[in-house]
Amino acid sequence: MKKESNYSIHCTVEDCRYHCNKENYCSLDCVNIGSHEKNPVSEQGVDCKSFECRSMEG
Repeated sequence: MKKESNYSIHCTVEDCRYHCNKENYCSLDCVNIGSHEKNPVSEQGVDCKSFECRSMEG
C-alpha cells in the first residue's frame, strides 16, 4: 500500500512506519504528541506518541 504524504506533518524519522520514504512527511492524518518529562523545556523532552518502528511492519 502506497503511503500518501500529509503535508501538514513534517517528519524526518525514517525508522517510523508512517514516514513517507522519499519525502520528509508523515502519512498519518494526525499525530499524538506527548512528553516523557514532567515539564519539558526543549524539543528533546517532547515525543511523537504515534511512532511505530518500521521494522515491525508486516
